[in-house]
Amino acid sequence: MASASACLKSFEFEVFGRVQGVFFRKYTALTARENNIVGWVKNTSTGTVVGIAEGPDAKMDLFKNWLKTTGSPKSRIQKCDIRKEHSISALSFSSFDIIR
Repeated sequence: MASASACLKSFEFEVFGRVQGVFFRKYTALTARENNIVGWVKNTSTGTVVGIAEGPDAKMDLFKNWLKTTGSPKSRIQKCDIRKEHSISALSFSSFDIIR
């Protein structure tokens, strides 16, 4: 059996569109926590939402797809940029937090 650390991934994300004032951060945190993903999410001054996510490889693919296509019920996602995607040996965070 492979060790858990061999299957961990990390990435940064930025989501564009109607993603502020529509509970996008709340739904992002809920979805991350449901999938054992840690990190953070916050609004930017330019109207986007940014964050860092870390977690199990298979769950990270689901989360990435959620960020690109689903979001919160009232959001309208134009695009989602994923950056610095890589394997990690250990998690840097203990929870998934909303930064205000």
